[in-house]
Amino acid sequence: MSETVDPAIVGALVAARGNAYAPYSQHPVGAMVESESGARYFGANVEVAHYKGLCAEASAIAAMISAGERRLRNVYVIGPGAHLCSPCGDCRQRIREFADAKTLIHVVDAKGKLLKRYTIAELLPDAFGPENLGY
Repeated sequence: MSETVDPAIVGALVAARGNAYAPYSQHPVGAMVESESGARYFGANVEVAHYKGLCAEASAIAAMISAGERRLRNVYVIGPGAHLCSPCGDCRQRIREFADAKTLIHVVDAKGKLLKRYTIAELLPDAFGPENLGY
């Protein structure tokens, strides 16, 4: 993809990634989620010694939920290198919980160049969601 990402978003993602606590993997990740209201929430990965840390996407979603919002419009993820740093399986399911068909997931390289953009259906096909519970 040759599309560019808003430099203000890239700067905020780089700052969020800079706050990551990744002493074990040395793989800092930053994330930003934009809610339905347009508010932006940031997160960074937080590792702990027993390896059950918190991903950047989960951290950003938790900030959104803590602020009382429930719907994702955009998710941005930035890793430390030129490679694709797409959300892990757990984060894909977490994004699915608060996404709809219009939600877009943007993955950028370390410098902010857009590498890939997904819909939730592309990121997690045939996903299990709240509607599957039949309540």
